[in-house]
Amino acid sequence: MSQQASPRGTFLKIADVVRAQIEADEEMTELPSAAELMRDHGVSRGVALRVFGALQKEGAAEPVPGGRWRVVRRGESIDRRPLAERLADVITDDKLSVGATFPSTSALSARFNVSRPTVSKALDKLQAAGLVSEGKQGKQRTVLALPGEESVKP
Repeated sequence: MSQQASPRGTFLKIADVVRAQIEADEEMTELPSAAELMRDHGVSRGVALRVFGALQKEGAAEPVPGGRWRVVRRGESIDRRPLAERLADVITDDKLSVGATFPSTSALSARFNVSRPTVSKALDKLQAAGLVSEGKQGKQRTVLALPGEESVKP
């Protein structure tokens, strides 16, 4: 980048570059990391974070808890509900009954593409709502109740 002051903003110019990369590569699913933007464009972390904010504001990207920013393509349907609500749906979607073994944290992490600590926090909410048992080392969670007619608000 040039050392001259930019009237448009350095972060917006970098956002244009990243947007062009997204448009050129249909296979791109994640944005470059903040460290990569800092290295490739010679900018501070604050500028890199503003790039992510600009792309999010225009709907081209969204943050992923415990992971990199995700590319959002036009017309793509994304379930934006809290993870705990989506995990509660696993009971219905997988046709689990009371007493059935609930999928492991690792399996849910892979299924929803989020980190294991993020899944653990959401599972704690399901436990507090009385839907699944407490998770202990060496013992898988089980289904304690089926989601009722009223929506579960973990």
